[in-house]
Amino acid sequence: MARDKDRHTWREGYSTGSCAAGAAKAACLLLQGDGLPERVEIPLPNSARLIMPIHGGKTGYPEARACIVKDGGDDTDITHGLEIHATARYISPLGEVYIRGGHGVGTITKKGLAIEVGESAINPVPRRMIREAVREVFPKEELEIIIEVPVGEAVAMGTLNPRLGIVGGISILGTSGIVRPMSEEAFKTSILPELDQAVAYGHKTIVLTPGHYGYRVARERFKIPAEAIIQMGNYIGFLLEEAVYRRIEQVILLGHIGKLIKVSGGIFQTHNRVADARMEILLAHAALAGINKDTLKYLAEFPTTEGAASELLRLGEQKLLHHLAHLASVRAQAFTYGQLSVGTVMTLLNGQPVGWDTRARKIMEEQVWVWSVGPKSSS
Repeated sequence: MARDKDRHTWREGYSTGSCAAGAAKAACLLLQGDGLPERVEIPLPNSARLIMPIHGGKTGYPEARACIVKDGGDDTDITHGLEIHATARYISPLGEVYIRGGHGVGTITKKGLAIEVGESAINPVPRRMIREAVREVFPKEELEIIIEVPVGEAVAMGTLNPRLGIVGGISILGTSGIVRPMSEEAFKTSILPELDQAVAYGHKTIVLTPGHYGYRVARERFKIPAEAIIQMGNYIGFLLEEAVYRRIEQVILLGHIGKLIKVSGGIFQTHNRVADARMEILLAHAALAGINKDTLKYLAEFPTTEGAASELLRLGEQKLLHHLAHLASVRAQAFTYGQLSVGTVMTLLNGQPVGWDTRARKIMEEQVWVWSVGPKSSS
C-alpha cells in the first residue's frame, strides 16, 4: 500500500468479523426464502450499521451459504481479498444460534487468548456481531452458523497464529467491525496477545526480541519456551511498560545489536525513522573506552553496526560490546523505575551473541534455560 497518501483520505475497510457477520446474515436471508441481494447490512458494536457487497451464495434447505470478500480498504493486510463464507443451517423453531469455524478458521490450542482452548478462533466481538446479524432475520429460531475461509490455512502461516497456538486457519477478528488505516497504537495493541499468553502460562520471566531472527535464536540457541518469547517490533518501551503492568518480574532483551544498541542510548522506539543513532552510540562508547582515533575513524566507515561489531570482535574489543549490553539493561530498568530486572544479549545476524551482561546469564541460569554464547562464554 502506498503510504504517501494523506491519512485523512485513506479508505476504510471492514474486518473479517464483519465479513463473517454479513455472510451469515446473507445466508439466513437465502434460507428464509429471499433472493440473494447485492448488498447486506449488519449492526456494528458501536450501534452504527455497515453495508457490504455480497460475493455469492446458494441455498438448499435446510442450509444456505453466502460469501463476502474481505476488503481492508487502504490498510490492506494478509487477509485482504479473502473469501469469507458462512453456512446457515436451520435446526428448530426455537433455540440458540450456535457459531463455529469450519475449514480455514483456526482452532485454539493454547490458553491465554480471548477464546477457550478447543474453540474456533472467532473472537468474542465477531461472535456477537454474527449472532446479532442472524437475529435480524431469525429472531428466535435455533440455527448453526459455520464460518469458513477456503484458503485460510495457508494464509495463516504468514500470521502470528502458529506462534499463538491457533492451528488450521486464520482468526476471525475485529473490535469495531471497521478497518481503519493502521495506527501506531493499533499495531502496538496487536502485539499484546503474545504477552498475555506468556502470563497465562505462568511466566514471570520473559524474553523480548525485535522479531523473527531473535525469536529463532532464543528458541534454538538458548532453548527458551516459545510462550516466554515476545516479538516486540520496534516498541521496546511499550512492551516494558506492559510487562510491568502484568507483573512480569524479569526480562531479557535479546536481539540484533543494531536494534538493542539504541536502548543503550536510551532509545525505546527503535524504528530508524524515529531514532537512528546506532553508530553514534557505538563510537561514543568506543571513544570513552579508550579506543584510538584511527580505529574510531575506521569503525565509522562501516555502514552497519553489524560490520563494526564484527570488527571490534576481530580487534579483541568484545568487552566494549558487553558494556553496551549492560548499558541497555541499565537504561531499560531505569525506564521502568526499577520495577523490572533486565538483562541483555546482543547478536549478529547469524545469531551469534556478541555482547551480554551478567544479569542476562544469571536470569537464564535461574530459569534453567541453556546459556549458550559460544566459546567466549566466560564473561
